[in-house]
Formats: sequence, C-alpha cells, structure tokens
Amino acid sequence: MKDFHGKRGVAIVTGGTGGLGAAICRTLAERGCAIAFTYRSNQEAADRLTTELGATADPVDLTDPAQTKTYVDSVLERFGAIHTLVHAAGPLVPQQHLSTVDPEDFSRHLNAEAAAFFNLVHPALPALRASKGSIVAVTTAATKRYPVRDGLSAGPKSAIEATARALAAEEGRFGVRVNCVGPGMLTDGMAAALMANGDLDERALDAARRAIPLRTFGNAQDIAEAVCFLTSDRAGFISGQKLDVDGGYGI
Repeated sequence: MKDFHGKRGVAIVTGGTGGLGAAICRTLAERGCAIAFTYRSNQEAADRLTTELGATADPVDLTDPAQTKTYVDSVLERFGAIHTLVHAAGPLVPQQHLSTVDPEDFSRHLNAEAAAFFNLVHPALPALRASKGSIVAVTTAATKRYPVRDGLSAGPKSAIEATARALAAEEGRFGVRVNCVGPGMLTDGMAAALMANGDLDERALDAARRAIPLRTFGNAQDIAEAVCFLTSDRAGFISGQKLDVDGGYGI
C-alpha cells in the first residue's frame, strides 16, 4: 500500500525511538511518508532509525511549549508542509494504586502527557489546516475499561482523548481529522518495559490474558496498522473517534 504516495510534506511522529513510535515510523515510511520524528534522549536509537528510513530526527522536550513550537516551525521550514501528526511519546508509567501516587507526581504526568500533546498540536494547526491533515494520539485502552493500578497512565491519557475530541469538533471545518488509538496489553513498548522491571509479573500477565477475549497480547505492528489507517485517506470520513487495539479487552 502507498497510502501517502504523492502527499506533499511530512509526517511528524513523536516518541519515534520507542517500541510503538518506531513501528509507526517504519509503517508510515513503507506507505509513502517522509518522516520527521522526535525523541527525548536515545540518540543511538534515533540514529539507527534515521539511517534505516532516511528520516529526520530531533531531540525535543515536548513539555516545553517554546521548544516544541520551534521544532514544529523548523519541520515546516524544512519540508514545506505537514500532512500527518502522530503523538506516540510518553513517559514510562509505573503500576501503582492512585492512593500511593504523590499529587506532584500526578501533575508531572499530566504535563508529560496531556500538556505535551497540546504543546505539539497547537503550533501545527495552521499547517494541518493548509494540508487538510490528520492527527492521531496513541493513548491506552485503559480509559474504557480500567485495570487496577493503571490510573497514573489512564488519567492523563483521558485528558489527551478529551482534547482530541474537542479538536476534532473545532477543526473539522478546516478539513482536519483527529482520532486516537488505544493500545491494550502488548509485547512491545511500555508493557515490555513493565514486564522487564517486574511491575507486571507472571501472575498479573496471566490475569491480563484471561481478561482478553482473544487470550493473547498484541504487538507494536498492531498499533502501527491502526494509526496508519486512521491517518490515511482511507479513513477520510472518520474523526473524533478512538480505536482500541486490545484483543477485545474493552468488551
């Protein structure tokens, strides 16, 4: 498929060095996109991906509105247009009961998730209006069916989803579409990190499998396929929606 072949400009993907972000970058590139991605600190992984895809990578602190605007402006200057914006960046979120979360920590996560999304989208809107472009935010399936100890992720990501719906309602008149993809339990990305650090032990993983009708976990490519569909013209009449890629967990 060459869904993006011939489109003028570039797709911006945040969190491009993460498990999900890298899969999204690769799939968009395979389907005809020029890619500009951001990363926080993993320059080695960024260099590998830029070499592989011929992409452009920049370290950006998305919690800094001025720095983020400067980045978006620079991408527009370099590529001439922005037709796609995928927000796949986010911090590693520990699994803990909300009663044990310090309010300052919750505030930091709100800033790292919801504020970062808005910091990115706001300066990109003029370019996306000009291209009648598309925005997709990668959030979580946990905003529909809540798994215990996931509130530090689900709460801030719910704010992203509400903001995305508001943007879809307001920007539709300019031809801009805004949607979300909600990953369920995966073998890649944040879930892999939580498995590696012991936050998700075998008992928790077994319980998670039993809660999923398909009785298995997804992977990064499952998320990339959903993102690429929603950003493509094949989804041209879809906006303000959230697609959970969760094996049926939310049923």
